[in-house]
Amino acid sequence: MARTLKLMVCALLLCVTASAQSLNGAGATFPNPIYQKWFTQYSSAHKGVQINYQSLGSGAGIRQVTAGTVDFGASDGPMTDEQLAQVQGKVLHIPTVLGAVVPAYNIPGMKQELKFTPEILAYIFMGKINNWNDGNIAKVNPGVKLPNLPIVVVHRSDGSGTSYIFTDYLSKVSPEWNSTVGKGVSVKWPVGLGGKGNEGVAGQVRQMDGAIGYVELIYAVQNNITYGSVRNKSGNFVKASLESTTAAAAAAAAGMPDDYRVSITNADGKNAYPIASFTWLLIPQQSRDASKGKVLHDFLEWMLRDGQSEVAALSYAPLPKEVVKKLKNTVSTIH
Repeated sequence: MARTLKLMVCALLLCVTASAQSLNGAGATFPNPIYQKWFTQYSSAHKGVQINYQSLGSGAGIRQVTAGTVDFGASDGPMTDEQLAQVQGKVLHIPTVLGAVVPAYNIPGMKQELKFTPEILAYIFMGKINNWNDGNIAKVNPGVKLPNLPIVVVHRSDGSGTSYIFTDYLSKVSPEWNSTVGKGVSVKWPVGLGGKGNEGVAGQVRQMDGAIGYVELIYAVQNNITYGSVRNKSGNFVKASLESTTAAAAAAAAGMPDDYRVSITNADGKNAYPIASFTWLLIPQQSRDASKGKVLHDFLEWMLRDGQSEVAALSYAPLPKEVVKKLKNTVSTIH
């Protein structure tokens, strides 16, 4: 009897071990707060499943999914055709949430929130505006007492989707930026100090008087860093919010391409925040391990069905309904 019981216990343990799955992903820091929340919630509701995610930057996410060292990647800048061609098998871009990149700054004693034009942002990050009392800044901020304080530019030091979003925007609004710096997850910054991850940039801005950097909205909110409004394509100064980020995606939602690689920076719409973007999970359409492919498929269905209701609390905007509907068909092909 004891031997039979022992065999039954062993068989049960083998069954549990066989059904347990641990998946590893890496990439963008932009969506890390919502990803950590989602993966924890999903794992808690699905016993035996563990989804681990390393917030290393979009460049690292693309490299690792290309090398096959992770089960999935994540990026705020879509992979290029050349990058996709280097991957064994087909990798799908699955948009997960919408986020906003904000100009976050640290000017001691200033209570008012600043307004930024596209030209001012381009000139600051090119080093052509280097003091907070510059006449260009004063002109669009009448009545604001600007200090005689040097501007300290902070940018990302790692390959970054947040950098891609920000430089994609600057390339659209500034011909000079487009021709001299351009866009990418890594660019040659004309001036400034580097910080690793959204966390690193937010930390440096918070610590240094006169600093300005670009971070995903939740990092400014969580670190209590002031961020300004930006003049959009319609000529309105708009502050990043759930509503203004959603407005930026409205035009793209109806014409979303089949591969979901789309830019919504400098979008049309009087209420659209101009530095907004989708962020993507990079998912192999066919996983090398079929059981892991099933977990990814099931997680993505959960993310579209239940996870979207969690995003607003962390300052992200949910996917438009049209995009969710289209994604359900795409997710059904993952195995």
